[in-house]
Amino acid sequence: MSRTKQELTEAFRPADFPRSAKYDVDWTIRHMMGPNVLWLTESLSGLMDLKPGMRVLDLGCGTAISSIFLAKEFDLQVWATDLWVPASNNWERIREAGLEDRVFPIYAEARSLPFAAEFFDAIVSMDAYHYFGTDDLYLGNHLVRFVKPEGQVGIVVPGLVQEFPSGDPPEHLEPHWYWDFSSFHSPRWWRRNWERSGFMTVELADMLPDGWKHWMTSDSVSGEWKGEGSHVEMLRVDAGRNLGFTRMVARRRREPRGHSLSGVS
Repeated sequence: MSRTKQELTEAFRPADFPRSAKYDVDWTIRHMMGPNVLWLTESLSGLMDLKPGMRVLDLGCGTAISSIFLAKEFDLQVWATDLWVPASNNWERIREAGLEDRVFPIYAEARSLPFAAEFFDAIVSMDAYHYFGTDDLYLGNHLVRFVKPEGQVGIVVPGLVQEFPSGDPPEHLEPHWYWDFSSFHSPRWWRRNWERSGFMTVELADMLPDGWKHWMTSDSVSGEWKGEGSHVEMLRVDAGRNLGFTRMVARRRREPRGHSLSGVS
């Protein structure tokens, strides 16, 4: 039996995310491009040293609702940067939110970011970094120079509890597996990827607590709300054995360890 809009609304406001619960459910679901990005943003921002007035890059922001959340909740200046959503579309949402002086939409590719070196106090990326950041050279060649020394970089991405020993998913996940899920990695994998660059000191690498349950709830509610398909069955059969969200928070070293790569001045 389908749930009523009121039941769906209540399900979409779990106690784990009190800040996100303040936002209109219909607005959030209409602008989501995957799992509830406000939940992901709330789970990450609480672990970072975000202070009013900071300049923050929201990389792969999609429809910029994560940027709007950051500006409202933490009084930040946010550069909402995405390749898939035109800046003009995001500007409309930003204006509707009354944040023209704090959220700035940018249309850019993650390997061609149009910013000055050390411009940002922090960089965040929700449900996007795995599309480009698994490249071993991405962090050093294309990103780290834009954050100030001692500035933080934080991501939340779909991930694995641990890497699959054979490289292939277990049998129960095979019917649900897409080729691009190969970008899902464990906290240990991401920690090694960032630390071996020599530019970052990793402060946190973990799985979002109950991340698979939150992912399943988000997909279930948004799927019913919009009448669309979702990954609910994949998450149900896996039951947290393998899938969830990887979180990373790291800080740019003032002095890189080892030789600096060409992409960082």
